[in-house]
Amino acid sequence: MIHLQQLTLRRGEKDILRGVDLHVNQGEQWTLLGRNGCGKSTVLEIINGYLFPTSGTVDVLGSRYGQVDVREIRKKIGYISPSLIEKLTLRDPVWEIVVGGALAYLRIYEEVPDALRERAHDELERVGLRALAAQPFGTLSQGERKKVLLARTMMAEPQLLILDEPCAGLDLYERERFLDALSGLSAQNLSMLYVTHHIEEIVPLFTHVALMSEGQIVASGPKQAVLTPERLKAAYDLPISIYWQDSRPWIRVGEEASI
Repeated sequence: MIHLQQLTLRRGEKDILRGVDLHVNQGEQWTLLGRNGCGKSTVLEIINGYLFPTSGTVDVLGSRYGQVDVREIRKKIGYISPSLIEKLTLRDPVWEIVVGGALAYLRIYEEVPDALRERAHDELERVGLRALAAQPFGTLSQGERKKVLLARTMMAEPQLLILDEPCAGLDLYERERFLDALSGLSAQNLSMLYVTHHIEEIVPLFTHVALMSEGQIVASGPKQAVLTPERLKAAYDLPISIYWQDSRPWIRVGEEASI
């Protein structure tokens, strides 16, 4: 699904990425974890074909960038980023926002077929928001808006779902509701790459982690093998202990032994 080999990105005298390798196979659910500024969002921009590396190879959904029209690849990728909400019209009804995902429109200017409208309602029901379908998008809470974006993304039936810090700005309740909605998609054999710098967002849905630090992926693989106190201390420059509950990691800052 995603194969990045020895990616580098240089801007002026600064190395943004330094030899990034990442391999995500079909049906795997990955988290890309690291401090702010370590290069996580840059990696996503490259995967989506919005940014091109200085060197290295990018293979996404079986196609090598530089040899294909990346616009066609993007049609198979669901991408939720902080900038998307800013581009939507707050007065539009929620169901129209969702329908736009199937048509690749930010706004709807044409008659929507009944079948497409019903699909939008079905996707809203999947994330628990069918009752809000007729409300203006701008009246929703931040957590509800993020779930609308998830429903919108699924209208295009993507093969790969990429989420860039989707829980940023959410309170504890809304974060957990969003993560529950995301976990509900696991039955669709959908590969995911979820970017965060909050370890507690790595719910049981996610089985693999890539840990970034200073433009490099310093560890990648099954989450319990990657998320060790030693690796976390190196990546975050803090003494961190970690314990697991129901396949979900929780951390303490300090020198306590991991559980």
